[in-house]
Amino acid sequence: MTAFVKMHGLGNDFVVFDARDAAVNLAAMQAVANRHFGVGCDTVVVIRPGGAQADASVLFYNADGSESESCYNATRCVARLLLDERGLVRVKLATKGGLLICSDAGKGAVTVDVGEPRLDWQQIPLAQETDTRNFLIEVGRSSVPASAASMGNPHCVLFVPDAMAAPITMLGPKIENLPLFPNRTNVEFAQVLDPGKIRMRVWERGVGVTLACGTGACATAVSAIRRGLTDRKVEVILDGGSLLIEWRESDGHVLMTGPTAEPFRGQMDLNKLSGKP
Repeated sequence: MTAFVKMHGLGNDFVVFDARDAAVNLAAMQAVANRHFGVGCDTVVVIRPGGAQADASVLFYNADGSESESCYNATRCVARLLLDERGLVRVKLATKGGLLICSDAGKGAVTVDVGEPRLDWQQIPLAQETDTRNFLIEVGRSSVPASAASMGNPHCVLFVPDAMAAPITMLGPKIENLPLFPNRTNVEFAQVLDPGKIRMRVWERGVGVTLACGTGACATAVSAIRRGLTDRKVEVILDGGSLLIEWRESDGHVLMTGPTAEPFRGQMDLNKLSGKP
């Protein structure tokens, strides 16, 4: 049997496995995420040894079984586990999207320093040279204004007049799979409420509509700031709650602060779940 922890950040939920001391059957990740036949989650998270520069390394598997480079809500949850486990106030986590420094923000909340956003079209990546601050997305017969950024994973941000009325389930999968995004993309629908507040909804690559997305909130805030729509510190309101995002002027780093929660823990037979003998 393999132990797991069910966690969430603003309803963006995860099944977390600790593989620092023993290997975990990675072939079972998609089955674990299935909400009918597995535990159910947006993303499966695997904690592994960190090496010389990090307290731990983290892998992220989307609900469709694909691997994601970054997941800041999940990173916050893993950081909470390690902070509590070791009695620390700061931990460093290595991900394929970069090294993340996580600090205790009190009352279960965690601040993640995610470093500098990647804004060049080749870094995101896009399939062709593009002004990532402001360009047009061709969807069917319509052209939609957009911004793009990478927070270790790709994001396409659409600024809309009403986030609640945005056709997320129609446009999200179409934009995710456009040829412009060779690695596919997450898609954010953002409504600027005032210079310090954004209402945002998200279509996550490999998952679909989720209640929150930490990398998406950061990409949205960065895109809004680049367009001159908000201050450098902004509250991003998602379906599951709010994240505080700051794009620090002194060093260009993006800081994300938000809550974590642990509904339950359990054990499962991963070999049986994945259909293996």
